[in-house]
Amino acid sequence: MLTKDVGSKNKIILLIIILTIGAGSTYPQRTEKPILHGRHWVAITGKPIAATAGAQMFLKGGNAVDAACAMLGAVCTMWDVLSWGGETQALIYDPRTKKVIAINGLGVAPTGATAEFYKSKGFKYPPATGPLSAVTPGTPGGLITMLAEYGTLSLKDVLAPAVQMAEGYPMEQDTSNRIEKDKDAIKQWPYSKKIMFPHLGEKQEGPLAGEVFRQPDLLITLRKLVQAEQDALTKGKSRKEALYAAYDRFYKGDIAQEFVRGSKEQGGLITMEDLAKWRVYIEEPVMATYKGIDVYKLNSWVQGPVMLQALNMLENLDLKAMGFNSAKYIHTLYQVMNLAFADRDFYYGDPYFPPEEPMKGLLSKDYAKERLKLINGDRNDSNVKPGDPYPYEGKKNPFLKYLEKWPPVGEKKEADPNSFWGGTTSIQAADEQGWVVSVTPSGAWVPAVIAGNTGVGMSQRAQSFVLDEAENPFNVITPGKRPRATLTPGLAMKDGKPYLSFAVQGGDTQDQNLLQFFLDIVEFGMNVQEACEAPNITSYQMRNSFDPHDTLPGKIDLQEKVPAGVRDKLKTMGYKIEVKKYTSGPINAIFFDWKHGTFWGGSSNYGDDYGVVW
Repeated sequence: MLTKDVGSKNKIILLIIILTIGAGSTYPQRTEKPILHGRHWVAITGKPIAATAGAQMFLKGGNAVDAACAMLGAVCTMWDVLSWGGETQALIYDPRTKKVIAINGLGVAPTGATAEFYKSKGFKYPPATGPLSAVTPGTPGGLITMLAEYGTLSLKDVLAPAVQMAEGYPMEQDTSNRIEKDKDAIKQWPYSKKIMFPHLGEKQEGPLAGEVFRQPDLLITLRKLVQAEQDALTKGKSRKEALYAAYDRFYKGDIAQEFVRGSKEQGGLITMEDLAKWRVYIEEPVMATYKGIDVYKLNSWVQGPVMLQALNMLENLDLKAMGFNSAKYIHTLYQVMNLAFADRDFYYGDPYFPPEEPMKGLLSKDYAKERLKLINGDRNDSNVKPGDPYPYEGKKNPFLKYLEKWPPVGEKKEADPNSFWGGTTSIQAADEQGWVVSVTPSGAWVPAVIAGNTGVGMSQRAQSFVLDEAENPFNVITPGKRPRATLTPGLAMKDGKPYLSFAVQGGDTQDQNLLQFFLDIVEFGMNVQEACEAPNITSYQMRNSFDPHDTLPGKIDLQEKVPAGVRDKLKTMGYKIEVKKYTSGPINAIFFDWKHGTFWGGSSNYGDDYGVVW
């Protein structure tokens, strides 16, 4: 009798498992990487050696801002899909004021970089590579500003790991492969060629994996920054004044002079005045509330508000009832993202330049409800257009003539899917004092033009501008203006306390990935590591922010764990499906466990992303 009862129970358990798998539910499950549990601090970024740089700052008594700055210096030095001439944008929670602040360290278009200039050279957009793709470097200024205003350590301390790495660090396989792949482009630029190819004429001309890679020019530049700080301190200047002395040496002193000389020699447009006039902005971020959780993103100079627009729409739906990664859930996400990204593509740009972006209307809950009404529950809508948020600000839309003719005449409908995945890295740091930092730095990736003997690569971010007002009247290239970038750290607060800090590698995919990560935790109860590893979907229906600036309506990437039945249903709804092992850039995140007073760190189960905790 006992044997019979046990057998019956086993059959019931087996039936439950089969039904669960058939429904597409895969969580909770054992993750491939463990959760990082810390009590005092956590440091996570794109490479193990860079995470160690952050840990070193905590061991010196620094806070999370110091650690984030050290990690930023390290990833830039090792060309982790960015370098020192790129851009830095961050969200920081300040426990003293209990507020989230934003760091805008995005470079600007240089003198002479007008739409007419690029059109005269036959460009439809600013080019993807070369000196004419450059905006002014933002990362040195962004790092120093964060450190001066919110850190505690010296620049000498924080740059020590980067200085050691510039002296020589073991090259990683991914970067080695990237240099070799792009060597024909790199060889066009003499200063890049000098640094990147220690084995000219050999089978592999770039640095080998494991080989000690040395950057003597960058080493001199970093030492000059430290020297400027130390000289100012010797003269009796305060810590903050000394840090800004280093800032001035980069943007107004001998480093700037060599950067400009090297840029102009290779055909670039950046002037001394461009560098001297550029500044880092400390801003208020934008925010939307989703079911009692305040989600913070950067303003319209990046794509961050896209996630907030999507959450405003999704808040009106019962996502949990749809089921995780069911056909209905995936279709709903895709359609909501279509609507939010269509608005991004037309209305986002630099808020410091006219016209003023209608952000109040775009983030209106009532506007979200109106946009939601446009969704076809049965099929993909490949003709989604930007909406009209102006009435939700009590204004009349001055650009209706462009919306009526959307999309602009002559747009191509084919694209390279890989171009949506512009690489970058992400940085997450938090400490027991309450500081939280989420950073998505990027730019000046391989293949980059190195500006003279500075060792500093030049950003390629100008390619994210448009030349035609009909495409986006807010993002037409103008000297002094910031391009609308894809970089988008996230930070969420609940009950007045930090709840999640999160960011991801990628390009136009970033806010898609982060939206799903957030919902995985809030709606489906995953822990931070499960959400980092969970299957994502990727849409290609928005306008690509990178060359060739095209779109693929209806194309969707599904992770291979999505059941066959779900795939078949989506095909009948008009989707062009590609199944992949990985459908997201590596996500890095921190969950704040206030019940136990600890940190839960998460990092995707692929890529080199790595965290250190204590």
